[in-house]
Amino acid sequence: MLNHQIAWYIGGPILGLCVVAIRALLNERLGITGGFAEVVERVRDRSFAFGWRGFFVFGLVAGAVLFTLVAGGPDFHGYGWLTDTFTGGWTFLVGVVLLVAGTLIGFGARTAGGCTSGNGLSGNAMAAPASLVATATFFSTAIAVSFLIKALI
Repeated sequence: MLNHQIAWYIGGPILGLCVVAIRALLNERLGITGGFAEVVERVRDRSFAFGWRGFFVFGLVAGAVLFTLVAGGPDFHGYGWLTDTFTGGWTFLVGVVLLVAGTLIGFGARTAGGCTSGNGLSGNAMAAPASLVATATFFSTAIAVSFLIKALI
């Protein structure tokens, strides 16, 4: 059963190589917000001439669906209190919460002009000052919210 995440020492270097490859081959930054925005814009305009960012989004979705099928269904583990609290018949609710949370994060990232992956991976790799500040803000906010949730539960 495929219910474990890939080890950090494998996934990290693979992501790093993807950042370098996108920069070297396309002179672009790797991030998901731009790809999602491209898909939304193309669908809204009824044009399906996607660039590499659009295909990147489709590849991520297709990979997730393929993994889910191979694993025998959705398996929400590793989301802390959310998956510990809502088990069994509540799995659908966990999926809805994660979908809503992801949508809100995407909206915030688009409004802010960049996502955590674009700033954290590509921006920091290029030593962009704005990306360094943005990534520090993302992480410090996540740590503070984690401590707040832990204190409330």
